[in-house]
Amino acid sequence: MVHLKRNMLSVALASAALLLTAQAAAQDAPAGAQDARASVKKKDDAKNLDTVVVTGIRGGIERAIDIKKDSTSIVEAISAEDIGKLPDVSIAESIARLPGIAAQRVAGRAQVLSVRGLSPDFSTTLLNGRELVSTGDNRSVEFDQYPSELMAGVTIYKTPDAALVGQGLSGTMNMRTVRPLDYDKPVIAISGRWQRNSLGSAANQGATGNRFNASYIGQSASRTVGYSIGYSHSDTPIQENQVGLYEPWEKIGDNWRPGVAAGTFYSNGIKALRRTGYTKRDGVMATLEFRPSDAWISTFDAFHSQAKQEDTANQFEVNLGDYNGGYGRLNVVGAQINGNGTFTGGTAENVYPLVRGMYNRRKDEINAFGWKNEMFVGQAKLLADVSWSKAKRNETNLENNTQLVPAPQLDSVVLDYTGGNFPQLNPGRDYSNPDALYLRGTIYGSGYGKTPRVEDELSSFRLGGEFPAPAAMADVFSGIDVGFNYADRQKQKWQPEGGINVGAQGDTTIASDLQYGLVDLGFAGVGMIPSWNVPGAVARYMTFNPVDDLDYLIPKAWTVTERITTGYFKANIDTTWGSVPVRGNVGVQVQYTDQSSDARYWDSTRPVGSRALPIHKGTKYTDVLPSMNLAFSLANDQTVRVALARQVARARVDQMRASLDFGVDTTTGKPGGGGGNPELAPWRANAFDLSWEKYFGSKAYIAAAYFYKDLTSYIFTQTRDGYDFTDQVASWLEVNGSTLPPGVTVKNTGNYSAPFNGKGGKLQGLELTASMPLDLMFGDAFTGFGMVASASFTDSSIKILAPENSSSIGNDPITLPGLSKRVYNFTAYYERNGFEFRVNNRRRSDFIGEIGNFDGARSLRYVVGENITDAQVSYSFSDDSSLKGLSLLLQASNLGDESYRTYAGTKDRPLETIKWGRTLLLGASYKF
Repeated sequence: MVHLKRNMLSVALASAALLLTAQAAAQDAPAGAQDARASVKKKDDAKNLDTVVVTGIRGGIERAIDIKKDSTSIVEAISAEDIGKLPDVSIAESIARLPGIAAQRVAGRAQVLSVRGLSPDFSTTLLNGRELVSTGDNRSVEFDQYPSELMAGVTIYKTPDAALVGQGLSGTMNMRTVRPLDYDKPVIAISGRWQRNSLGSAANQGATGNRFNASYIGQSASRTVGYSIGYSHSDTPIQENQVGLYEPWEKIGDNWRPGVAAGTFYSNGIKALRRTGYTKRDGVMATLEFRPSDAWISTFDAFHSQAKQEDTANQFEVNLGDYNGGYGRLNVVGAQINGNGTFTGGTAENVYPLVRGMYNRRKDEINAFGWKNEMFVGQAKLLADVSWSKAKRNETNLENNTQLVPAPQLDSVVLDYTGGNFPQLNPGRDYSNPDALYLRGTIYGSGYGKTPRVEDELSSFRLGGEFPAPAAMADVFSGIDVGFNYADRQKQKWQPEGGINVGAQGDTTIASDLQYGLVDLGFAGVGMIPSWNVPGAVARYMTFNPVDDLDYLIPKAWTVTERITTGYFKANIDTTWGSVPVRGNVGVQVQYTDQSSDARYWDSTRPVGSRALPIHKGTKYTDVLPSMNLAFSLANDQTVRVALARQVARARVDQMRASLDFGVDTTTGKPGGGGGNPELAPWRANAFDLSWEKYFGSKAYIAAAYFYKDLTSYIFTQTRDGYDFTDQVASWLEVNGSTLPPGVTVKNTGNYSAPFNGKGGKLQGLELTASMPLDLMFGDAFTGFGMVASASFTDSSIKILAPENSSSIGNDPITLPGLSKRVYNFTAYYERNGFEFRVNNRRRSDFIGEIGNFDGARSLRYVVGENITDAQVSYSFSDDSSLKGLSLLLQASNLGDESYRTYAGTKDRPLETIKWGRTLLLGASYKF
C-alpha cells in the first residue's frame, strides 16, 4: 500500500472532510435519495443556451466543480474566471494546481507535466477534443505555445471512456476555447500586463516584459451565428543564474586527478553562467459557430501560435579533468572529501579556463483547424469532425570559445561545493577585459553549431453517432454511442551540425561594436566576464558549414509516420440500481496502428560519400481497449465512482526512428548496431480507479480517490541478440564480401541496442482534495474566504533501465521518470466587493526529471523537490461605478525565489543549480 506520511496538509484535508460531512448530514439528511437522484446530469440538449455568469474566483471554481460533478468519468477541471483570465501566466501553471498533477520547470515556467506519477510520455493533450501536434522531438505538448488567455478551461480525464479518442495512459488533457453561442450577449475583453524579473537586466537584455490580449465574442441578431476571436501577445525576458558541474560524477582511480584520493567521487568540470534573452509569442484563436436550427450545429475552430526565443549563456568554464590542452597536469591542493566519498572543494591548479558565449535562437509555429458538425435527427445525434494541424520548429545553436593569451595563461581556481545557494568557483586571474580574450582553438575547439528542424503534421477525420438504446437494452442502457476516427501523423527531424572555426584572420578578440558589456557572475564567485553578440562574431570572424551525413549525426535525422484507425462502441447508463441512481458507461475502443519510419543508417566500411544508406522499417498492431465508468449517486449529494480500463500510450516518436549505426565483426561474422526501433509496441496497462466525492451543491466538495495501474509492458533501452539485419548485411556484403577472412560467414542476425518493450510493473496512488468557501464551515464571519487543497501520494514497483545517455543516474534500475511520491497544492483566497486575493503553494518531492543534453538527446537527472509560492491581488470596479468593467491586477510568481537543483545519485553531488528569480506582474483588464 502507498506509504502515507503524516503531514499538516493531510491532517487539514481529513479534518475538513469530517467537518463538512458532519454539517452536510445535518443539513441535507431530509433530502435523501430523491435529491441525489435529481442531481444526476441529463443529456445535453442543443436547444438550451447556457448563460455564462462571471463571478471571479468563485465563479471559476464553481464551474469547475460542476464539470467534475456532472462527468461520468473521474476528471479534474479548471474554468476561466473571465474571458482571457485564467488565473496563471502559463496554462501549465493552472493545470499543475490540480490533484495528481506535478510540474517540472523549464526556463522558470511550469512546462513539463506529469499525471499521476507518469511522465508526459504517458499522457495526451487535446484542443477542443482533437489531438495536438508538438514542436518538440516527441509527441508531448509544449504548453508555452498555448496562451492561457485564449483558453476557456481545461478538463483532465483521469479515466477514459470508449468514445474518448486520443486518450492517454495516465490521463488526457483537453484544453477548451469558448463557444460564442453559449453567451447571451456580445463581450469584448482586453487586458495588458507589465512584468519584471527580480534578477534585473544583464548583457543586452532588460528585466521587463509585457503581455497583451484582446477577445471579442459576438452573435447575430437571430442567434444563429456566433463568432469569437482572440489575440494574445507576450514578450518575456529570460534571466537565469546557473552553476553546473560536468556529468558523470565518477569514482576516480589512483593518480587520475593528482591531489585527490583514489575512490573519490569527482566531477571533471564546472561552469557558471548568466543566461539572457527573451521569448516573444503571438497567438490567435477564432471560432465560427452556426446554428440555423435545433437540428444542426456547425463549429469551425482555428488556432495559430508563433514564438521566437533568443538567448545567450554568458559562461565561465573550467575543465577539472586533468586536461588543459597539453600544458602540464592538474594539481588539486587541499582536497575536501566528505563522509560519502564525494569531492566537495579544494584549489585546482594548472587549469586553463574558458569564457564562452552559447547562443540559441528558436522559432516555433503551430497552425490548427477543426470543423465539427452535429446533426439531430429525432432522438439521434450525428457527428462529423475533420481537423488538421501542423507544427514547425527551426533552431540555431552557436558557441564561441575564448581564452586569455598568449597561451597558456594557466590559473588556480578555488572550489567549494558545500556552502551558499550555488557551488563556488573563484579564479585567481581577471577575466573581465574583452580585449584580453581571444577566439581560438581551445580544448573544446573554437566553437560548435547546430541547426535542428522539426515538422509535425496531423490530419484526422471522425464520424460518430449517439442513439437511444434499442428496446431490448433499454432497461439497462440509456443510449448507445458508436464512432470511427482516422488519424494520419508524420513527424520529421533534421539536425545538421558542425564545427565553428576561426577564419583566415586567425585568433582574434571580439570588436567593441559586438560587445554587450560585462555580466556579473559574483553569485558563483567568478566576478565579471564579457558578453557579446555570438552570431555576429561567427559571421565576422568564423566559418560554419553544418552537415548531416556524419556517423554521429545519422541517428538524429528521421521521419516517423503513424496511421491510426479507431472504432468505438459505448453503452451509456442512466438508471437506478435498487434505490441508488447510477450513471456511467461501458464500452470498447479498438485501435489499429500502422507505424513506420524512414531514415538512414551508417556503414563505415563503404566508400566515402556512400556510407549513409536509406532504411525503412515499421509494424502494425491492434489494441482492444475495454472500459467501464460507473457513478453511484448516494444520499447527501455524495458520489462514488468506479472505473476499469485497458489503456495504452504510444512510444516516444524519437524512439521509433529507423536510423541506426551498423557494422559486422569480421572475426565472427556477427552483425551489430544501435539506434531506434520503429517496431515498438505501445505501453499498455490495466487500470482500476475508485473515487468518493461529497458535494455541497456547486459551492464545495471533498474527495478521496485511489488508482491502480498494472503496466504490462514498459519501453527502455536494451541490447538484444537475434535482431534481423538481413537488408543491412546484404548491402554490406556487396562491398566487403570479397575481403572476408577464410571460413567466416556473415550471419543475418546479431546484437542490437535500442528501445525495446520490456517488463512493466505496478503503480498506485491516493489523491485527497478539498475545495470550499470557509463561510460554509464557519459562518458569515468568513464570507469571501475560501481554500482549495490537494495531496497526492504515489508509489510504484516499476524499475526501468535508464537511457544510454543518462549517465548521472547510474547503471542500476531507476524509478519512473516524473514520479514524485508526494505532491501538495494549497490555494487560499478572498473575494468580496470586487476585491480578490489568492495565494498558492505547490510542492513536490524529489523525482527523476528529463532534460536535453548537449547532443540534443534525452537525458535524465535526479531533481530536488520544489516549493513554489505565487500570489495575486486584484480589484474589479462595481457595476454602479463609472469604471465598470475595469479590473486592476498585481501578481507575483515564485515568491520564495526557489532554485531548480539536480544531482547525480546523492545530493552532495550537484549537477545544475539554477535560479530564474521572482516575477512581478502589474496589469489591467477591461470588459464591455
